[in-house]
Amino acid sequence: MSILVKNITKSFGKQIALNKVSFTIEKGEIVGFLGPNGAGKSTMMKILTTYHTPDEGQAAVNSFDVQKDKQSVQKSIGYLPEHNPLYLDMYVKEYLGFNADVYKVDKDMINTVIAQTGLTPEANKKIGQLSKGYRQRVGLAAALLHDPEVLILDEPTTGLDPNQLLEIRKLIREIGKEKTILLSTHIMKEVEAVCDRVLIMNKGTLVADKKLSELRDGQDQILVVEFDFRVEEAFLNKLPNVTAVKNIGGFVYEITFNTTKDMRPVVFDFAHDNQLKTLQLSRKNKNLESLFTEMTV
Repeated sequence: MSILVKNITKSFGKQIALNKVSFTIEKGEIVGFLGPNGAGKSTMMKILTTYHTPDEGQAAVNSFDVQKDKQSVQKSIGYLPEHNPLYLDMYVKEYLGFNADVYKVDKDMINTVIAQTGLTPEANKKIGQLSKGYRQRVGLAAALLHDPEVLILDEPTTGLDPNQLLEIRKLIREIGKEKTILLSTHIMKEVEAVCDRVLIMNKGTLVADKKLSELRDGQDQILVVEFDFRVEEAFLNKLPNVTAVKNIGGFVYEITFNTTKDMRPVVFDFAHDNQLKTLQLSRKNKNLESLFTEMTV
């Protein structure tokens, strides 16, 4: 197990930032860490990286306790904070050399991480000359220098243009083949593009822990159907596999089925057999964005 969090609580004065949060992350997982501003994500990341000490509970990285064995935790983690602290007047290789001295790692690792993060064309430039996307690559390269088993990335794509977003997402996917990654972001598509699983925080509490495959391939199927006149919900409950029927305005209904079978032909035939005209029929399965909205309102 790469990360263990058990009943972690953290307060700042009267403000409870984390309230008995628990989760585990297995080796090799890429996990998205979501939540509105102030949900407690950054506080949790700072506890895992030993910057903050929890008030209660237990947290461990690669079986090293974040309070009792801070140095081993720090060696196990590569951390890219939201505001990537770089020395803009230093050259890329110079900056990575400085970090290699701090970590006391072989200087050969500099060329390894430069190649790994696609920095080779920019390696001899000053960091201040680089685009935001390449500066993020420098931050990732620095986080990878000591070959950590776990990467913690706090908003790694903030401020990037669409092309830079695609580049960094691809890089994270590649790195994720060999590392465990906890990725904080506000961008749902980013999580759907690179993550295996999502944790959602709200007001200091963990409110959802879902595999992305469960959202894509879940049993619940939601159809939106519009008829030519109002129909009683009890009548629509006669459809097979129905778990819920809701009128969402006028003659429009949201019908939830517990099956993986496409129910659109069934609804269409049911309407035809009962002299109903179907004016609209579409599928509206729960996705990450709808789950996030549901769990954080």
